[in-house]
Amino acid sequence: MRVWAVANQKGGVGKTTTSVALAGLLADAGKRVLMVDLDPHGSMTSYFGQDPDSLEHSVFDLFQHQGSVPDGLARELLVSTSHERLALLPSSTVLATLERQSPGQSGLGLVISRSLTQLWGEFDHAIIDSPPLLGVLMVNALAASQQLVIPVQTEFLALKGLERMVRTLQMINRSRKQALPYTIVPTLFDRRTQASMNALKLLRANYQEHLWPAFIPVDTRLRDASRAGLAPSHYDANSRAVLAYRALLKQLLAAQQTSKVA
Repeated sequence: MRVWAVANQKGGVGKTTTSVALAGLLADAGKRVLMVDLDPHGSMTSYFGQDPDSLEHSVFDLFQHQGSVPDGLARELLVSTSHERLALLPSSTVLATLERQSPGQSGLGLVISRSLTQLWGEFDHAIIDSPPLLGVLMVNALAASQQLVIPVQTEFLALKGLERMVRTLQMINRSRKQALPYTIVPTLFDRRTQASMNALKLLRANYQEHLWPAFIPVDTRLRDASRAGLAPSHYDANSRAVLAYRALLKQLLAAQQTSKVA
């Protein structure tokens, strides 16, 4: 199983949409995909018709065993979705209390890694939707992943969030055996606005080495897909945004293959 995390230390940049879009495209290609919602807001969970305010069981359960994960627990928490090859480990709002519980507990940073080990043979890919705050949940996402995708809205404040995310990644990499490769993805791009044009220009000037050279455009079909509870490619396979995400996925898979060879 290949594990990708989608993260940024700023909300509203398209993390959940990017996670679900990539998962849907992988499922279209016949892959079995696990989606992991680590955001207490539960946007990915809500996307697929679950209520993070009322779920009795969620990924929060994984963190209630002093850093260990009982055998079979991750599998018990799986929720089916609108697509037979997409499964979900749902979030709940109670995850927001985790930071207050975590002091004094060792091993909490590896809970998701240990949980995914229980499901390793059942899925080809796992995509983790990370919260927009640095804490035990984001640490779990980064520790478990082999590739990081950083969506960045093409506007000035989002670029500041990217700076914080890159600094966080540098800190995390000091505790990893191998640096986590990452790809920056410009999102919500609107070529009609000067703000989007300027932000894209800054990204290309300052982050060229890790920047996906294209962008995800503003597309109302993404909102429509979310409302329908369907991955974007299952709602409209030929929308502008889906075509862009398909190109992004092609590059991510090529990078993955290169890293395997290396």
